[in-house]
Amino acid sequence: MPTRSTSQQRTYGDELAVVTVTYSPGETLERFLDTLAKATTRPVRVILADNGSADGAPEKAAERDGVRLVPTGGNLGYGGGANVGVAELDDSVGWVVVCNPDLEWEPGALDTLLEAAERWPGAGSFGPLIKEPDGTVYPSARLLPSIGRGIGHALFCKVWPRNPWTRAYRQESGTPTERTAEWLSGSCLLLRRAAFDDVDGFDQRYFMYFEDVDLGDRLGKAGWQNVYVPSAAVMHIQGHSTGKESARMLAVHHDSAYRYLADRYTSLAAKPMLAMIRLGLTLRAKLAARWDS
Repeated sequence: MPTRSTSQQRTYGDELAVVTVTYSPGETLERFLDTLAKATTRPVRVILADNGSADGAPEKAAERDGVRLVPTGGNLGYGGGANVGVAELDDSVGWVVVCNPDLEWEPGALDTLLEAAERWPGAGSFGPLIKEPDGTVYPSARLLPSIGRGIGHALFCKVWPRNPWTRAYRQESGTPTERTAEWLSGSCLLLRRAAFDDVDGFDQRYFMYFEDVDLGDRLGKAGWQNVYVPSAAVMHIQGHSTGKESARMLAVHHDSAYRYLADRYTSLAAKPMLAMIRLGLTLRAKLAARWDS
């Protein structure tokens, strides 16, 4: 791992905090907090970074001991909201979980992630095994997208789910084992605070989607590992706050995908390919909007 200058780095303690970004999360937030209480034996403070909820759920949750509501000042998206929440923590907190509020923790899962952190001192992020409500394992530890892999995955993932580009990108083959990954799903991440600080947190240009891909890439480039820990597990009830806006969220996803690739393929030779990708993503979003109408 590259040597870092410590002259500008802050020193953090060993306390634990959870930052969850809320946007009218409904009753799932109560279940999230109930199961979190059984996920670790350590004291944990919870920050609800609220992007403008209108359902009263964050206010009700903040009545619990150890839970604090922090309004972000608007809908900043996932990464922007998470950054606001982390910024509220003092330097005694050296470990931060950034996660969605529609998670259910398995007993001991957070302690298992922290134990893995002891085994991987050069790692900056740790991700658990993520289950769907039907028990399906979500492929949450993946390769970074490239132009070639990304085009193959985007074109064929719906009509040919087992195509080689999607299988390579999603890293689904074999029994889940503890290993490094190029990026981990941002729906649940244990972050070493020093690593998060080292890369200046999430890139707030990503309103939603790809902020976790970008974070994993920048952590890797800064010399930190991303480690998948399937012995820790959570269940993710996906789409609670976005399910009624699927066409709009697909457009946001496409914007983020394009931003990620455009940031990394900056040569003149890549411009024609990026233009084709931009056109294809725009057409796909328009078709999805028509189907949903």
